[in-house]
Amino acid sequence: MLKSTLEAFSDTNGKAKAAAINGTVELTNLIPPTVTYESRGDLLIVGAQENITALAEQFSELHSVTLLATDATEAKAGLSNLYFSQDVSAKGYLGAFEVTCQVAGQLTKANLAKVAIGRDCFDLILDMTENGIMSLEIPAPGYYAVGSRKDKLAQLVEDLPAMMGTFDKPKYFRLNPDLCAHSSRGVEGCDRCLDACPAGALSSNGVEIAIDPYLCQGVGTCATACPTEAITYALPDPQNTQNFVHRVITRYKQEGGEKPTLLFYGNRDENAVTQALATLPSSVIAIALEELATVGVDTWFSALVYGAHQVLLATNTKYIPATIDRVLSNELAMAQRFLTEMGYDADRICLFDFSDVETYVPYQEALVAPVSEALTGSKREKLFTSLEMLYTEASTKPEQSSVVEKAPYGSVSCETKDCTLCMSCVAVCPTRALHAIGDRPGLLFIEEDCVQCGMCEKACPEKVISLEPRFNWDWQARKEAKLVHEEPAACCISCGKAFAPASMVKMLTEKLQGHSHFQGDAIRRISMCEDCRVRDIFEQMEKDPASQARV
Repeated sequence: MLKSTLEAFSDTNGKAKAAAINGTVELTNLIPPTVTYESRGDLLIVGAQENITALAEQFSELHSVTLLATDATEAKAGLSNLYFSQDVSAKGYLGAFEVTCQVAGQLTKANLAKVAIGRDCFDLILDMTENGIMSLEIPAPGYYAVGSRKDKLAQLVEDLPAMMGTFDKPKYFRLNPDLCAHSSRGVEGCDRCLDACPAGALSSNGVEIAIDPYLCQGVGTCATACPTEAITYALPDPQNTQNFVHRVITRYKQEGGEKPTLLFYGNRDENAVTQALATLPSSVIAIALEELATVGVDTWFSALVYGAHQVLLATNTKYIPATIDRVLSNELAMAQRFLTEMGYDADRICLFDFSDVETYVPYQEALVAPVSEALTGSKREKLFTSLEMLYTEASTKPEQSSVVEKAPYGSVSCETKDCTLCMSCVAVCPTRALHAIGDRPGLLFIEEDCVQCGMCEKACPEKVISLEPRFNWDWQARKEAKLVHEEPAACCISCGKAFAPASMVKMLTEKLQGHSHFQGDAIRRISMCEDCRVRDIFEQMEKDPASQARV
């Protein structure tokens, strides 16, 4: 349908657009990784007794049907598969739904599938309750919440018998724990991805992030929210997406096209986009994504420096789930703040509702001369490169800008008079934004690498580190290693070797001088390097063997 719409344009821009889209390798992975669901067709229907008992016979093609009434306590005659409970909880996905409730004859909650069909789980759930027994914004595969909607119910009567067998689904993400800023050494940090998932697929055990590929629905908000690329979208990966955008714009211009506007949209909105393109100017180039939220500020700004005059994010705003709307809105708010801080129109990157098709007016000029090659590097590096190009041509050149809440940009401050250079902050920093000088006691900081995870602030035993959310437009200052704190080294009183910050030795001496293990000459060991400290202990034991028995 979209292809026929592209071919309908006869002007230069329209022909160039068709050539660019049709002549560029598709934005897909050839062999995406998959996960597999297995369903025997064991269905649980939950709801009012009158509704579910009348419906059961319509699913006779399935392997089994279990009924769970939430509004009654007595069964109609002859219904051995009917159970009762008003306290029901469920978790899982197609082929693996665990439903627990308190049924007659049970003193505690039980696994209903074991009671009803002798299995650990149900394969499918048809939920006819008013509020639903699973509260996820994007339901798990195999869970159908219809409430009282008869139109949905009629379709499910036809569709559910086909939900028996083995089904494959793409694994939409890649997870690299080594890049994750969620926690380190028992200190919790970034939780942006957990807040960004509308499908309940992400969880934390306090140590690391886990993603359940069976619950993941591929909306991509976790990857967009992740500041370190510990989570990346895999269908396709971000670099392929940007390469595709660059090739499309380049080909469009080679074919004689002018003043390109990019319109990103999710595959589910293809029909709406097809209708919109028939009315929109022929210079609007539609780029299909698995989901609209799978790309963020780095891709949007890259498109502007590739030559797009504007980036439109097409969606029906009335129906977008709340979590996706929040993530997309936060990302868009940050993008528009970058633009307005430089004196550009915020609508160079904006949401586009399909109801605005008739009134849309495209921008007539580009912001910068387009780059000839696609940008490379991490998504932060590509964003910073794009912003630097836009900043060079900007009418307004700020030094620093405020950022939206939880944005992964900023600095840290340190009350150096109380800092002991213990390096606890360095030990937990996931990006090496904070790191040691190396050859002498000192702490360095690179602002460009800081994702504001907060672990350094929490790990500091002296509580002298605090975060400073902001965006620093001084490229050189942001990239260089800035000295946070430095002090003379304490030298071993035995061998003279530098071994620790002087303030740390002083602090430990003051705190431990009253401890039973550091009485008399033993307090001197705090001022020794590790080798001399061990040597001194053994020399003392040799001189006074009985001291080993004294506590």
